[in-house]
Amino acid sequence: MAPAALRLNPNDDVLIATRDIPPGTPLPDHLIKSSDAIPAGHKLAATSIATGAPVRRYNQIIGFATRDITPGQHIHLHNLAMHDFERDYAFCADVIDTPVPDQQRTFQGIVRPNGTVATRNYIGVISSVNCSATVCRQIADAFRGEALAAFPNVDGVVSITHKTGCGMASNGEGIDVLRRVTAGYIRHPNFAAVLFIGLGCESNQVSSLLGAEGLAESDRLRVMTIQDIGGTRKTIERGIELVRELLPVANRVAREPLPISHLTVGLQCGGSDGYSGITANPALGAAMDLLVQHGGTAILSETPEIYGAEHLLTRRAVSRAIGEKLVDRIHWWERYTERLGGEMNNNPSPGNKAGGLTTILEKSLGAVAKAGTSNLSDVVEYAQPVTTRGLVFMDTPGYDPVSATGQVAGGANVICFTTGRGSVYGCKPSPSLKLATNSLMYGHMSEDMDINCGDILDGASTVQQKGEEIFNRIIEIASGAATKSEEHGMGEDEFAPWILGPTM
Repeated sequence: MAPAALRLNPNDDVLIATRDIPPGTPLPDHLIKSSDAIPAGHKLAATSIATGAPVRRYNQIIGFATRDITPGQHIHLHNLAMHDFERDYAFCADVIDTPVPDQQRTFQGIVRPNGTVATRNYIGVISSVNCSATVCRQIADAFRGEALAAFPNVDGVVSITHKTGCGMASNGEGIDVLRRVTAGYIRHPNFAAVLFIGLGCESNQVSSLLGAEGLAESDRLRVMTIQDIGGTRKTIERGIELVRELLPVANRVAREPLPISHLTVGLQCGGSDGYSGITANPALGAAMDLLVQHGGTAILSETPEIYGAEHLLTRRAVSRAIGEKLVDRIHWWERYTERLGGEMNNNPSPGNKAGGLTTILEKSLGAVAKAGTSNLSDVVEYAQPVTTRGLVFMDTPGYDPVSATGQVAGGANVICFTTGRGSVYGCKPSPSLKLATNSLMYGHMSEDMDINCGDILDGASTVQQKGEEIFNRIIEIASGAATKSEEHGMGEDEFAPWILGPTM
């Protein structure tokens, strides 16, 4: 059984409770006793901390004491706050030589005619605007259940709909982002073919999107608008006909052994708790180190959730220019939140705080652990195609559906999602694995969790062993095994492009 409290680094000012600790509990390993009730996952002082002094976890500053704190006291919102302080970006200081594995692993993937590689084989029905969402959904609904029995190699017909596409400017940053996201899904190799449907009078015109993104109708991409076809019923009927025409071709695929270098994994954490940075996130980081060593790509995102820990990434940037790209995005977010009357420390969420995370600095330090120790090879903006292998940072919001949507649009063909409170997120067309940070939640929500990382805390596994388990499971999922979210049918309604600019 794990000790009641852990000190993650000898220089830390805090201990992390591994279970509920009543007041007055002796902690002999640390020569103190608790003076307050400490909930599982929360922090207690390991030493005396004066008002205004920095408080460290992971040997990094997570905030500043707002009052004098004595050993054994609970540290949380009532006595810890965040304010600005200087970070040493030390560009490129920690760049390493990436090890090459003794044996190259493979997975069973699908090679598309253009050379891209898929982990799933769907047909997509994608709306240009909210006004065509119902039509897209009803076309996809016609292929539920036994409707695909004659096409065993097709994983499903997926509707991708959203709540925007009109009431916005027809040019500018907002619609450029929406078009980039939509085009990323249209091109995604996990779609064997796509039916793209508009209303006809929206800002996000079908023809304008195709032109802006260099797309054209083909055997793989069919387009239509409801107003041109003659209304809802006729469009649904025509859409069903087109999908039936696409199915036989989509079914003519076979999986084959392919290098791991064809895998691009999007990294997410949601419903985080005090254990996220101890178990699931570093274990996922260990798995990503293995992925990068095999030539694959890991996409770290959620810029507001690496805020305050960005210096740990700039030190690993392969060039100063790439490190500065990351810092530029941090500054953009500072201006963005200030302009809207917010602040970066609006995060953590209420659920994160209930789980023991007090400031965005603390959350960010745990979130960055998902990136492992690999070099930072590139920084891209939201939903931009990821073309550089290795560890890449994509600028996204911290809200998981919006962030993961950008990653998939950028080419992620697998998503790995760590959670302490219990997220049930799915992300078609890419499979999403859930990694539980603690055994209690894993047992309670085992029907939604793919891997339990809580056994690291329990002492039954190490971070490296769990990283190898995650890496092996990614290979199985990429080869066609179903994730828990796929078993529940999740992933269509979670499509959420980042909305920038005013709604008109």
